Amino acid sequence: MIELRSAKELEQMRPAGRLVAEVLTALREKADVGVNLLELDALAHKMIRDAGGESCYIDYHPSFGASPFGKVLCTSVNDAVLHGLPHDYVLAEGDLLSVDFAVSIDGWVSDSALSLVVGTPRAQDLRLIETTEKALEAGIAAATVGNKLGDISASIAEVCKAAGYRVNTQFGGHGVGRTMHGEPHVPNDGRPGRGLKLQPGLVIAIEPWLMESTDEIYTDQDGWTLRSADGSRGAHSEHTVAVTQDGPLVLTARG
Repeated sequence: MIELRSAKELEQMRPAGRLVAEVLTALREKADVGVNLLELDALAHKMIRDAGGESCYIDYHPSFGASPFGKVLCTSVNDAVLHGLPHDYVLAEGDLLSVDFAVSIDGWVSDSALSLVVGTPRAQDLRLIETTEKALEAGIAAATVGNKLGDISASIAEVCKAAGYRVNTQFGGHGVGRTMHGEPHVPNDGRPGRGLKLQPGLVIAIEPWLMESTDEIYTDQDGWTLRSADGSRGAHSEHTVAVTQDGPLVLTARG
């Protein structure tokens, strides 16, 4: 069921959005060559506890997950593109890291993701990350009253395809509110002018993600991490966005 949030409820969602932004900012600063993924997860866990929040991930067990997730972050490295399960891995020179994080405060959820390179970056990695960020900006710009859901999807795909990337639509954006994943599904490709009409109070996570040379994925033996079929690297950008009469409101904006 798709739910529309009142102006009061959007205000109540702001603390979760701020915490998500603060945690991702801290993780961006912490991530470096020699840092273990478990250290990043521990930092996020401490920040959740200190803020009185609740992880959306630890007990999360959807149909596509092998078991409850058990960590508070998704940390996807190199050819891992989504749902990366934090494990005992030390970041190395040139690693491309995507971090996805969702938290609940007072029963309201926000969700966001970013990608970065530790150490000296490769030009192709920076281009991949930049494309997801530009696609996210385009999707957000299309999240206006009177537009259709397909306008968001088409705007994302236009940026990605213009840069020469193929788009996977198995996983994409989603409704956000009292739970992390709700209706509607927001594909990263679609037809403009089609689908749900965007109304004030709709809150969605918009999240373009790309792989360098494929649109096919497979599930790692850990039962969670999704990897590119050809071993190419992936990047992921995401914000939680509310549709309002005054334009898109990015609840997870950083800085």
